[in-house]
Amino acid sequence: MGTWSWIWRLKIPEKFKLLVWLTCHNVVPTLSLLHHRNMAASATCSRCGLEDETLLHCLRDCNHSKNIWLNYGFTDPDFFSEGTALNWIKKHATSSRSPTFMASLWWTWRHINQMCLSAEFWSLTRINFHVQDTVQTIKNVLQSEATNRLDRMVRWNSNNHNCFVLNVDGSCLGSPLRAGFGGIIRNSAGLFITGFSGHLATTSDILLVELTTIHRGLLLAIDTGIDDMVCYSDSMLSIQLLTSDTSYYHAYAVLIQDIKDLLAVRNFPIHHCLREGNQCVDLLAKQDATSNEEFSIHATAPSDLLPLIRNDAMGVLFHRA
Repeated sequence: MGTWSWIWRLKIPEKFKLLVWLTCHNVVPTLSLLHHRNMAASATCSRCGLEDETLLHCLRDCNHSKNIWLNYGFTDPDFFSEGTALNWIKKHATSSRSPTFMASLWWTWRHINQMCLSAEFWSLTRINFHVQDTVQTIKNVLQSEATNRLDRMVRWNSNNHNCFVLNVDGSCLGSPLRAGFGGIIRNSAGLFITGFSGHLATTSDILLVELTTIHRGLLLAIDTGIDDMVCYSDSMLSIQLLTSDTSYYHAYAVLIQDIKDLLAVRNFPIHHCLREGNQCVDLLAKQDATSNEEFSIHATAPSDLLPLIRNDAMGVLFHRA
């Protein structure tokens, strides 16, 4: 979705992007949110005991957090007056001080967890060490990308897995937004085995669409009797959620765990791929975003995909700068 594209363009580690995404969707498990869901006895901040632990209080306004920001020169009153977490983070994450802001945000969040979960208080000196190290790492990555950007050639099944290959993709198009998804299973030579596509009428959240597509693709593979398969998705966030620990309070925690359970008992590794290596299902997902078919299984390859499938099977390389 274009609304959130600024997050994925940030030149920061993926775990930072995940924190930003959770914060902007107001699903970080603060005491205010947990109390609202009857999961905590009180909404009062357990660190300062002065105010309810809302998202902005937790990350910015509590004295324990505010001292970190002041230490790094975020002293402008406007910095602390912004009323929504989304506007606050977007403004500063895309500013000239983005590396310092993002590093401070990350270690503020880490310090909160240490205080609340382990009763461990970090000094400003220790936090300063972590922040400075992270800032330098981010700047090194930015400099490397600016001065030593290498062209990349991308192809289907780029890791040369000698097994069945599942490619999946989701798409949200139009106004109002409509969600479509698609997936194709091929053998290692690129021969079409089966595929699926459909339309999700209940959501326009691209993350839910991507996760649903992965889930349905795995279920189709199991129903087809496949035991050895690799799955490719160009959704980096989905891969991150499925290959690392995920909060129980995540909006899609149940779906994520269902996918992890399927992956855990089968030889189905899951990898990120670039969009240029995922062109067949990208087209399939976009086509079904404009259809009303909830779910279709394709015993033969749709005619529109035949040229793309042929290119993939031939190992055609696509340029990505």
